[in-house]
Amino acid sequence: MEKVWLSSPHIGDKEKEYVNEAFLTNWVAPLGPNVNEFENQLTEYIGVEGAVSLSSGTAALHLGLIALGVKEDDIVLCQSFTFAASAFPICYIKANPVFIDSEENTWNIDPELLEKSILESISKGKKPAAIIIVHLYGMPAKMTEILKIATQYDIPIIEDAAEALGSSYGNKKCGSFGKIGILSFNGNKIITTSGGGALLSDDENIIKKVRHLSAQSKETATYYLHKEVGYNYRMSNICAGIGRGQMEVLEKRVEKRRRNFEIYKSGLEGIKGIRFIDEPLNSYSNRWLTTIVFDEKVFGSAMNEQIRVELERHNIESRPLWKPLHQQPIFSNCKSYINGVSDKLFNLGLCLPSGSNIDDNKIENIVTIIKKSL
Repeated sequence: MEKVWLSSPHIGDKEKEYVNEAFLTNWVAPLGPNVNEFENQLTEYIGVEGAVSLSSGTAALHLGLIALGVKEDDIVLCQSFTFAASAFPICYIKANPVFIDSEENTWNIDPELLEKSILESISKGKKPAAIIIVHLYGMPAKMTEILKIATQYDIPIIEDAAEALGSSYGNKKCGSFGKIGILSFNGNKIITTSGGGALLSDDENIIKKVRHLSAQSKETATYYLHKEVGYNYRMSNICAGIGRGQMEVLEKRVEKRRRNFEIYKSGLEGIKGIRFIDEPLNSYSNRWLTTIVFDEKVFGSAMNEQIRVELERHNIESRPLWKPLHQQPIFSNCKSYINGVSDKLFNLGLCLPSGSNIDDNKIENIVTIIKKSL
C-alpha cells in the first residue's frame, strides 16, 4: 500500500508563486519581501502587535527566554506532557526546568499543580522566572485559570502554540495570551515553511530585542559591530514565501483536520473502551492530530502498541502520545510535580494519521483496520 503518513506537508500552487518570485528578484537570502508579508499575515491572523519569523519554534523559545531576562540557575516551570523542544531552550541558557503534569480535560498544564509549584518555589526564596505552557495537539489550555495564577504571582507566560495555529480560546487565538507566543512551521505542522517558526508578542521592546538577537546582534554601524551574543535564527525569504501561501489556506487546513477527527470519532466512538478528547466549553481546537486513548480495564495495558504495529504492517504511520518530559532520561534530575495523568496517557494513547492531505477513504480504511484488530 501507498505510505500513509501521520502528518505530512500539504503544499499548493500559491506557495510556488511566492518562492518563484523570490528567485526572480534574487531575494534568496534571509529577510526580504516574503518575510515582511508573512510576519504581517501572522500578526493579523493571531491578533498581536508583532511577529518575528525564525528558523524554528525552538529558536523562538530560546530567544523568548532571553528576551524575558531568564538567566542561569533561574527556575522555569514547563508543561511535562509535550515534545522535548518545549524544554530544551531552558537548558540552552542553563536555567532549571521544573515540570508540571497535566489535567484530564485538555491534557495541558494543571493549574492546581502550577500554583503549588510556584508557592513552594517562593517559600524557598526562588520565584520562577517564567512559565511555558503548551496547547497540546491543538487543544487550548485552561487559559483563564493559568492567566489568573501568572498575574497573581507576576510571572510571565511563554505560550507554546507550536501545535495550535488556528485554535482559539474564547474570542482569542492561541499564541496571543502570553507575554510571548511561539509557533512552529515544521513539516508536520498544520502549515509549514519547510522548517521554521515564529515569536509573537504585543511588547514592542521584546519584538525589537528578538529581531536584533536573531540576526547575530549586529549593531547599526558601517562595519560589523557586536555588543552581545547573537544567533543566526532568521527565516529565509524562500521559506517565508512558502509560509505566505500556506497562510492563505490555513482555514481550509483546519477545517480538513477537524473533519478527520469527526470521521475517526463517528467510526470508533461506539466501541467500549475507546476515548477521544472533547473540546471544553469556550475552546476551539485545530485538531492538529486526532488522538485516541484505550481503556486499560477493557483492553489491557498495551493495546495502543498493538494497534500501532498493526497499522505499520499496512504501511500506515501512527505514534504514541508524547512521552512526558519528567520520564525522559535527559531530565531525570529535574524537579517535577506529578499527578499521573500524562503517564497514563502516554501508556494508553495513540496519534492517528491526521494530515490535511489525507483523503476520507484512507481514514475509513484505518478505522476498519482498528476495528478488526480490536
